[in-house]
Amino acid sequence: MNYFFVLMIAITLGIDAFAVSFAGGAYYGKADKRQKFRLSFHFGLFQFLMPIIGWLAGASIVDIVADYDHWIAFGLLALIGGNMIRDSFSDDEKIRKDISKGFSLISLSVATSIDALAVGFSLGIVGDKIIIPAIIIGIVAAIMSLAGIKLGEISNRKFGGRISMAGGIILILIGISILAEHLELY
Repeated sequence: MNYFFVLMIAITLGIDAFAVSFAGGAYYGKADKRQKFRLSFHFGLFQFLMPIIGWLAGASIVDIVADYDHWIAFGLLALIGGNMIRDSFSDDEKIRKDISKGFSLISLSVATSIDALAVGFSLGIVGDKIIIPAIIIGIVAAIMSLAGIKLGEISNRKFGGRISMAGGIILILIGISILAEHLELY
């Protein structure tokens, strides 16, 4: 197994987690330690688990999910992005929903890691072991998530609280990009 190749896959898969975390950091302005931990841990955990699920499930589940995974990711990202945009018009910080909890957290974790399912399936086809690559993918995603949150926080301080609107737009654009890629629109 070529670990450089696995690292490149991990970075590629982690880009969505980074972008969503950036949006989260911009949304929060100043995420507390628990929010940072929940986002980075769950993004890393899902990026770790999805390749294993793909590897174990084989062609049957990947073929079924591949037909609509892009719609799921788009829908989840658009829903949460839309909520972030709506919340950006409110000056009351108490109204803002904590995206590092509940449905939002699970939705974002699934949306950012669904491509890892196909990676796990691919590794299974070529007969590679999955645990070490899954660990690398999960750790890289968690680190990239922390970096994204920090960069989002810096952007919020530099550009003000309305940057959270940009965070919501980023989530929607990521969803559109995933949709366009799978529908081969570009």
